[in-house]
Amino acid sequence: MAIEKKTIRLLILEDSQNEAERLVSLFRNAGQATRVHRLTGIDDLNEALQHSWDLLICAPSSEALDPTEAIAAIRRQAKDIPAIQLLANNDSDDITAALSLGAQDALPQGEDERLVLVAKRELANLEERRGRRASEVALREAEKRCQLLLESSVDAITYVHDGMHIYANRAYLELFAYEDADELEGMPMIDLIGASDQASFKDFLKNYQGHDGHAELQCNGVKANGHSFAAQMSFSPATYDGEPCTQVVIRAHSGNAELEEKLREISSQDLVTGLFNRNHFLGLMDAAAERAVNAGQPATLAYIRADHYASLLAEVGLAGIDILLTDLANLLRSHFPGEAQLARFGDDVFTVLLPGLSPEDCREQLGSLLKKVESNLFDVNGRTVQSTLSIGVAGLNEKTAKAQEVVNRAHRCADELSEGNGLKLFDPADELAAAANRGSIVAMIQQALENNSFHLMFQPIISLRGDNFEHYEALLRLHNPQGEEITPLELFTAAKGAGLAEKIDRWVILNSIKLLADHRSKGHETRLFVHLSSASLQDQTLLPWLSVALKAARLPSDSLVFQFSEPDAIAYLKQAKAITQGLNELHCKTALTQFGCALNPFNTLKHLHLDFIKIDSSFSQDLGNPENQEALKTLLTSLHSQAKLTIVPFVESASVLATLWQAGVNYIQGYYLQGPSQSMDYDFASGED
Repeated sequence: MAIEKKTIRLLILEDSQNEAERLVSLFRNAGQATRVHRLTGIDDLNEALQHSWDLLICAPSSEALDPTEAIAAIRRQAKDIPAIQLLANNDSDDITAALSLGAQDALPQGEDERLVLVAKRELANLEERRGRRASEVALREAEKRCQLLLESSVDAITYVHDGMHIYANRAYLELFAYEDADELEGMPMIDLIGASDQASFKDFLKNYQGHDGHAELQCNGVKANGHSFAAQMSFSPATYDGEPCTQVVIRAHSGNAELEEKLREISSQDLVTGLFNRNHFLGLMDAAAERAVNAGQPATLAYIRADHYASLLAEVGLAGIDILLTDLANLLRSHFPGEAQLARFGDDVFTVLLPGLSPEDCREQLGSLLKKVESNLFDVNGRTVQSTLSIGVAGLNEKTAKAQEVVNRAHRCADELSEGNGLKLFDPADELAAAANRGSIVAMIQQALENNSFHLMFQPIISLRGDNFEHYEALLRLHNPQGEEITPLELFTAAKGAGLAEKIDRWVILNSIKLLADHRSKGHETRLFVHLSSASLQDQTLLPWLSVALKAARLPSDSLVFQFSEPDAIAYLKQAKAITQGLNELHCKTALTQFGCALNPFNTLKHLHLDFIKIDSSFSQDLGNPENQEALKTLLTSLHSQAKLTIVPFVESASVLATLWQAGVNYIQGYYLQGPSQSMDYDFASGED
């Protein structure tokens, strides 16, 4: 139940240190990293407000600072910090009063699950507001840049609403021989159209009103001095000052259509090779990406680099290299079919866009190109020159978000051919590896799932009362590309955020079953505790899948103990109830971890079929304190009266063993006994002596 992927910065107005820590534990038990500051007065609040915070939680009352004063101070300083007011009761008048004073929500103190849900909502709203403000700033900057581009454009551009000019750039004014934009403001555009074309222009505008895309019209324009000229008008939907309108771009015809076509052709060409230039090719890539996403039309990009370009340049000179590149371009033209689009993308780079083909479809054709170039003898000013190519290949498909990403992938593939004269097709696993190397935990998880590269560790759970079974807990571990272990908190927080927790659970279950079946085949009576995330609690396909997996492994069902946490059980109590019933029908054992932190933990037990209860680690801390000992004994007595087998984890020293024995604990676990190990090798017999 992760609230946010990032660390939340939390202000708490609460006089009781213990209650403040309990509130913080709600978030931390949900797997959320939390940075907290407890307010001690108005001066402390003013100092804290010099920094950035995400949420304020106020107790019903505080001697240090009145909650209404705290909320008012935040509003005075115009800080966007959502406030949640806790109340001593559920009185609707108190709730209304808190909301009217500026709290985002008010709820009775102690409704922990509701508090976390409200906090999740307010944090999400805060992120939306921050994102909107950033977008508004970006929009204003974009509008400024667009205005500058409009003013400096050589094309005549106007914006028209209901047939009337609302904006015209300098080029438009010059084209129609007007001195000032004020002269055009409010003037119907039809007044600038020749009389013979006005009827057709009206008809065009009527039909265009419902047109969502680009349209063109040829007609005669009339200048302010009465002179007319042939104009090509391009219409497209736009907005100006937030209002919908139509953008019209006008180009005056020179009268020589052949010359204009030639000029357009030259503007898209590389002058040396006659192929498309880089800018035009990027436009072709954008169009291909749009077709791939919207129409399901795949395409392939080949990024072709001439090997050893610097050496060739030194050998034949600038004039010679142009001849070589031209010959290479001609060879490419003859090699690829007519629908292929070729460009000179850089000094030593050609690109080819092959529509309708996947990268694998192009492998043979590109492979034959490598051989053709390698065997070709180029003639450069009477000298024989040989060259080879490095070709990187990437595809455009329905998942292509940006054409530039495809170019980058093909570029990287070509770069990886350090020996040259080679061909490399983009593999998504390479991109995943690159993201993992950059520190993306989600990418590391995806890699581990694909490559089966997680590690399972096993920590013994030792009986204090004599038990024929050997018990271990299966613990998942993941190392980053540098060999360092990812902390479990980072691992599972990232997995929840990316929606991968369920897949991880199934990996752990499947591999635990295999390892346990092998271990039991050697004569061990072993049970394995396996953790289920909140995602698995909600997965209705888990039980049927598990039944098949257990039968396939021929493993006794009661040799597996499936455990989940108390916070998850409370959040998904209905699902937890169903899954414990289902596991019981499969004869699997069940356990609840982190038990005892809820306000009424035993209420949860009424709904769940559980065999083991693992006490929260906070109960085993500072057991030298008689008050803490008594709290643990009271909890254990209640559990044992319900015939629950109890486990105390995080046993770190010998000094607590006598206390735990006297308290009647059934099982203990911790580094004092043995830390997680790569194998199930603990000597349980020695522990009984």
